[in-house]
Amino acid sequence: MKLTLILTLLVATSALAHHDTINRGAAVPHDAKAVAISQVLAKPADYEKTQVVVEGVIAKACENKGCWVELVPEAGKPGMRVTFKDYAFFVPLDSKGMKARAEGVTVVKTLSKKQADHLEEEGAKLARNADGTATEVSFVANGVELTRP
Repeated sequence: MKLTLILTLLVATSALAHHDTINRGAAVPHDAKAVAISQVLAKPADYEKTQVVVEGVIAKACENKGCWVELVPEAGKPGMRVTFKDYAFFVPLDSKGMKARAEGVTVVKTLSKKQADHLEEEGAKLARNADGTATEVSFVANGVELTRP
């Protein structure tokens, strides 16, 4: 009887743990309608000055500190690298596969060859320019909410 009760409690606790939400940085508004990542990538300049919410699945994460993630709408689709405002927070190193909702602004910038090399060493995939630099559309989040599937 005791063993059955203990096993039941362990299974229930395990099921709840898989749907835990991890919050980092500022709270992401639950009532805000998310802008599609494909829409942000198609017209990034439209989202550089206004904070928006994006959501998707984490395809990759910084393998050293969790200081960035690649957020995609779904596996195999194009996404964007998400960094965290003022380097103020990180995400768990095992966040790959988690669902994410982030609030912030879009940034379009050219990374130096050294910056691009560094990011690739951490696991990022970048489209390089002929001189080794990379032009990147990224998202700077002031808050992120992660959920395990």
